[in-house]
Parts: sequence; structure tokens; C-alpha cells
Amino acid sequence: MKDALAPDPANPADSARKRETVGSTPPARRRPRSLRGHLARLLLPPLAAMLLVGATGAYFFAIAPATEAYDYGLVDAAHAIATRVHMDQGRAQIDLPAVAEQVVRADKYDMVYFAVRDPAGQLLAGDGGIPPPPPDAMQRDDVMLYDSVYWGDAVRVALFFLPCGEQRCAITVAETTVKRATLKRDILFGSVLPQGLLAFLTVALLVWGLTRGLEPLEVLSEEIRARSPNDLRPIDLSIEPEEVRPLLVALNQLFEEVAESTRSQQRFLANAAHQLRTPLAGLQAHTEIALSLPVTQACRAELEQIHQGTVRTARLANQLLALARAEGGAHRSAVFDTVELRRMAEDGANEWVHEALRRGIDLGFELEPASVRGDALLLREALANLVHNALEYTPSGGHVTVRCAKGARGEGALIEVEDNGPGIPSDERSRVLERFYRMPGTTGIGSGLGLAIVREIMQMHGGSIEIRDAIDAPKPAGCLIRLRFPAESGKG
Repeated sequence: MKDALAPDPANPADSARKRETVGSTPPARRRPRSLRGHLARLLLPPLAAMLLVGATGAYFFAIAPATEAYDYGLVDAAHAIATRVHMDQGRAQIDLPAVAEQVVRADKYDMVYFAVRDPAGQLLAGDGGIPPPPPDAMQRDDVMLYDSVYWGDAVRVALFFLPCGEQRCAITVAETTVKRATLKRDILFGSVLPQGLLAFLTVALLVWGLTRGLEPLEVLSEEIRARSPNDLRPIDLSIEPEEVRPLLVALNQLFEEVAESTRSQQRFLANAAHQLRTPLAGLQAHTEIALSLPVTQACRAELEQIHQGTVRTARLANQLLALARAEGGAHRSAVFDTVELRRMAEDGANEWVHEALRRGIDLGFELEPASVRGDALLLREALANLVHNALEYTPSGGHVTVRCAKGARGEGALIEVEDNGPGIPSDERSRVLERFYRMPGTTGIGSGLGLAIVREIMQMHGGSIEIRDAIDAPKPAGCLIRLRFPAESGKG
């Protein structure tokens, strides 16, 4: 019987899956490349090669003439000795006074050796044992120049052939290489080191140029990074480098498409919420009327379930409408009005107090005069969401406190809602600001949108939302949510 889990060879899909999973390794992921590093890899190797070739060429172009000058000195010494050689009765003779020999050997840095040999190879004057030329030594005219070793020292040798009758005499002049080595060292330090310094300065200039050249991209990155998710304004192309303009044009097109998609979503949410509010309000009214009539207990239980579901759905529709307004109001700061936070809290107090009395919760207010620049409708929605959440999750007999106050010096106005309910654990405080997220084990009719709406509204106003433990409640119970507005928006 065929194994049901084995791949079917007749099935191309099974065969493909087998090839992908058996005996194959996933392709290596390419690491993202740095533009600065990429440019450096393109420019530094040819630049280093160019500097190396230049330094090497400068060294050899400088050393060759100097070496040739020293060689000419050896040849001149050989010619000077040759003037003292003459023929006497068919035999080669040399007349080299001691003073002349001292002149030949005189050198401040090197030892100079010489040898004069007749056509038969007999030493007429000078030093014996100077090495003969190697077989591959090159001869120019009547002179041979080669390198050898004499008495353990490296020497440069010039061999000059002088006509002696029908044959030739050999005059050899050898010189140690002390001043030649000194010259090479001086040329190395005098030519190659400046080239090395030039290479260092060139690399430093290249790095500086790359950094400055890429600075506009870093400024552009910071500008885009500083934007809020709702800021989809097109990037100004007139102040950006020409080379990145195609990228920015593509980004602007993407921003426009995302903005249009967001506007379509907001219109849908707003229209859907508006369309739902009227029938939901009617359904809620009819269930309340039905509950006021004498009905059986079973029917009353069903009506209460319908009424509770209707209230929850109506609140969700209102929250979706508020969320659409908050997202769509990201660019409406120019039409913000002055909003008195104390009056806004007092206006909503009537509704909140009745709800608190129904739940058996002590609702208190600590209100100071304070004002901000903003959208009054959305700020009222934000405060209403905070109070509703506090009343929803605070048990009967608990207390909720609503505060507003001017900020301290250098700080903006603030709104606080504090309760002594179960609180929000520290590891959940960032997640409860996400849309439709509810903590595990949470009861109540909430949809997980309240705090997300508050965050959107505060982002629209340039403010922040903070979640902390309550000040007066026993730890870790209780929760304090603070809305802090920017200093420039505060009045009062």
C-alpha cells in the first residue's frame, strides 16, 4: 500500500515540492549595501593603483639617472688610469705615481679598488682578485658594467678595454655601494613618502567628499523619518539633488496613491457609520420601549440582549466615525480653534454622572482653567472615551477622577482620567493603544477602539498619551491616563 504522505511522482506539484525541500539549500540573502561603501569600493582600488604606479614610476625615474651618473664616474676613473698605460718594447707598462693612485682611491663614502692587466692577464698595478664579469654582462662600446661582491662587500664594477698594440689591456675599477644605497634611501624618502602623504590626503578628501555628497540623502531620510504616518505631503523636489529626483518622484506618486486610498477608506468608514447610526438609534429606542411594556421574563431577557447588542454596535459606529475624522484631520491644524478644557469636561459631566450613578461609582472632577488649540469635537470624543473606559472597568463602589490643568513652565496643558479599577499591566500598555486589541480576560462591551482613537486624536494635535498606575489606588490596581498637549498649544 502506498504511503499516503509520500509525494506522487506523477504529480508535478509534489515533485516540485520535493525538489525544493530535499537536497536543496535556501538561496543566500544578499546583505544590503551601503551607498558610501559601494562608492568607496568603486573609487579606492583604482585610486590606490594609480598612486602606487605613480610612486613606483617616480622612484625609478629618479634613481636611474643618479645610478648612471655614478657609473660614469667609474668609467671616468678607468679612463684616467688608462692615460698612464703605455707600450715599451712591445710590452705594456704603467706609470702611476702614488699621488695619482691616491686620487683614484679617494672617496668619502666608498672603498675604491682598481686593477690594470696586460693582454696576457698579468696584474700590472692595483688590487688582485676583483671578480671578472659574468657571462651575461652587457657591453657598451669598450666598457662593461656589472655588479659583484669583493671582500664580502657588494661592489659596482667598470671594466674598460684599452688597445695595447694588436691586443687589449684590461682596466677594472670597482667601488662599494654605500653612497648608492644612501641615494636610493634618500630618493625613497624624498619621493615615495610625499606620494604616500598625497595618497592619504586623497583618501581623506574622498571620504570627506562622499560624506558631504551623501549628506542631502541623510537630511532627506531624517525629514521622511520625522513625518507622522498620516503626513503624506509630497516632497519638495526643488531643494533636493537632481540625482535623487526620479526616486522622489516615485515616492510622491506612492504618497498620493496611499493618500487616495486612505481618503477612500475614511469616506467608507464615515458613510458606513452615518448610515448605521440612524437605524441603530431607532432599534435602541424600540427595544427600550419594548422593555418598558409588560412582557414575559423570557421575552424580557431576549430584549435586554438585543438592547445591549444595539448599544454596543451604536458605540462602535460612533467610534468608527470618530476614528475616520481623526485620521482625516491630520492636516487641519490651520483651522484649529481655542478649546477650553474645563468647559469641555463640564459639558460632558451630565451624561457621565448619570452613567456613574447607575454603576454605583463616585465620579469626581478636579478642573482648572486651561485651553489648547485643537478640534473641539475630536477632543471631546477623546475625553469621552477615557471616561467611558474608566466607568466600564471600575467596579461598583470605586471612584473615577477627571482632571485638567495648565502645564508647568515649559509644558503644555494636560487632561487626566484616574480610576481605582483593575489597572493595565506595564507590558500591555503599548498594546492597548492598538486598534481592536483587548487584554485577555477583559469583560465589558468595549471593542478595543477607544484608546486607539485617543492616540490618533493626540497625534493629530501633536500631543502624547501616557498610561501609568493610579496615584491613590492600592498597587498594582488602578490606572491613570494622561493626555499631554504641546507647550505651544497651551493657553490660559
